[in-house]
Amino acid sequence: MYWTLELASYLADAPWPATKDELIDYAIRTGAPLEVVENLQEIEDEDENFESILEIWPDYPSEEDYLWNEDEY
Repeated sequence: MYWTLELASYLADAPWPATKDELIDYAIRTGAPLEVVENLQEIEDEDENFESILEIWPDYPSEEDYLWNEDEY
């Protein structure tokens, strides 16, 4: 299983919290690449509810990771 920013971004707008099956269904319905579905299928915790993409891929950047000052814009 491997995640990239591009692959993980397909799940950014998923209806959180969600189970593994719900995320797979969401990925298929939204036309995410096959790699996203394959990565989700490799997750072992089938009954667990995931609260955000960070529980699936902890390296997913948050708004705090960006280096701009929102007050300036």
